[in-house]
Amino acid sequence: MTQTELQGVQLIGISTKEKTTNENDQASIDCGNLWQEFMSNGIAARIPGKLSDEILAAYHSYDGDYTNPYAFFIGCKVSQGTVVPEGLDSLVIPSGNYLKITAKGKFPECIANTWREIWRTDYPRAYTVDFEVYDERSADWNNSEVDIFLSVK
Repeated sequence: MTQTELQGVQLIGISTKEKTTNENDQASIDCGNLWQEFMSNGIAARIPGKLSDEILAAYHSYDGDYTNPYAFFIGCKVSQGTVVPEGLDSLVIPSGNYLKITAKGKFPECIANTWREIWRTDYPRAYTVDFEVYDERSADWNNSEVDIFLSVK
């Protein structure tokens, strides 16, 4: 785990239509459905002005902490000012301090297990935008690495 200061970045992609919750494992269903939509509809290929092939999954618009509803977004980093194509959404990850934690192992279990560990800690979370970065290290689902960035105070 390392603390880092990040510059803000614009994303274009898709988002859940309504907020989700960790209660009764609802977020696993909602986030899984959004991932399925993102992948099966080739959303990444429709995003103009991509800065890389990384895919980011962002948790935002928290109604409090992780025990309350929040929104979920999947997309790619784009150049500032990129026009959002019809049918897609935009999200800005704000500049700020973030804790970087790397989840390792079999996907998607390693992500869920890392989040459970995060929830058991007392990190000084800001609950602005938290996000995961999927790159070439996450391609092998049996031996995956995914960076998780937590917004902190």
